[in-house]
Amino acid sequence: MSRISDTDKSNAARASGVAHVAARDDSGGTGTRGGRRRLLRWTGRHGKPVGGNQVRLLCGGRDFFPALIEAIDAAVLQIIIETYIYADDDVGRAVSDALIRAAARGVSVRLTVDGFGAGDMSAELMQRLRDGGVQLRIYRVLRGFRLARRHLRRLHRKLAVIDRRVAFVGGINIIDDYNHGPFEQEGLGARYDFAVEVRGPLVDRIALTAERLWWRLSLRAELHDVGLAGAAAGYPLVTDLPPRRDMEGGMRAALLLRDNLRNRRTIEREYLRALGAARDDVILANAYFLPGHKMRRALLACRKRGVRVRLLLQGRVEYRLQHFATHALYASLLDAGIEIYEYAQSFLHAKVGVVDEAWATVGSSNMDPFSLLLAREANVCVYDAAFAAVLRTQLERAIAERSVRVMPEAHARRSALHRVANWAAYMVLRLGVVIAGVTGRY
Repeated sequence: MSRISDTDKSNAARASGVAHVAARDDSGGTGTRGGRRRLLRWTGRHGKPVGGNQVRLLCGGRDFFPALIEAIDAAVLQIIIETYIYADDDVGRAVSDALIRAAARGVSVRLTVDGFGAGDMSAELMQRLRDGGVQLRIYRVLRGFRLARRHLRRLHRKLAVIDRRVAFVGGINIIDDYNHGPFEQEGLGARYDFAVEVRGPLVDRIALTAERLWWRLSLRAELHDVGLAGAAAGYPLVTDLPPRRDMEGGMRAALLLRDNLRNRRTIEREYLRALGAARDDVILANAYFLPGHKMRRALLACRKRGVRVRLLLQGRVEYRLQHFATHALYASLLDAGIEIYEYAQSFLHAKVGVVDEAWATVGSSNMDPFSLLLAREANVCVYDAAFAAVLRTQLERAIAERSVRVMPEAHARRSALHRVANWAAYMVLRLGVVIAGVTGRY
């Protein structure tokens, strides 16, 4: 499991208790009352939220993995998990043990991993899961390198549904927070990320999303062997699930998907609408930040309206190309008065945002071409002042205590070589967008 001290457990419990809040009416919380009411009316028309949900913010692996394993251990009928990375470390083994225990109780356990993100998942771990009764699917297996758009369309979303009673959505893979791969450095902190635990009617939508992908992968794997009828017989639907109960006075929330069929721009449009409705304050935290023209214009328009905009971005070099390409955009953002902070304590993996104490999102989608144009992603948007306040508090604490602000004067003093390197990296990524065939949209 993640390295959790007694103090961390105590702090996590307190944070969990604070985050587990009931919904308030649109006059509660902080910020301007009129701005919140406008945004909440707008989300009712465009965000397609459903009410009666209980949504709890989970901060990193210290909150997420104990909650996930507890839910798995309580499962009686069905578990579906999708993840980009599934590591063979302490966390991966603990989750695997819980899934195998569930399968031994007769629970239907279905696990889908991405063929690239989990490409180094050991054969031993896969076999152990299958021998333990876990049904395992691999999304788009990579067999050699080919420069093709379909190989860039990965399963990047991270979600889990247990008995259609509780669901988890966010940016956290099945990997220890301290497992940084080749970046093992003394004193490197836990990976900074978030997820949400959802109970209520939104769980049905999350479950349907996961079941549809499993059905599609099952058909592809079995159609040529047993035909359509045989494939359907091999995918029995769980019909005796316990009845779901709406949470009295619960939160309004929506599931936002990105795929290459019906939901090509759903997440991007939701961000644009939220930014367009912003009146007071915006905080966005993103691991890989390379927004398109529309998103940059929306951020600049916020500043013109007097909205405070803060960006919490990756401060450590994980992937050099993306890191330096992002820096090519700093000048125009800083000139407009947007505040940029770089997370310094460890690797930032979060993909979250808060607008005006009335709109918040937690999910898997970065603001870059890979997430917004190619990958399968999933975000949950919560339209609740109390939940937004909890997420805002977490982000502001990270900005104040674990980040370094990028000052416009210092950024302007970069060497000519540094500037050329930034723009060269940006142009290389632009070339990748051209190859992907989506230039006109980014």
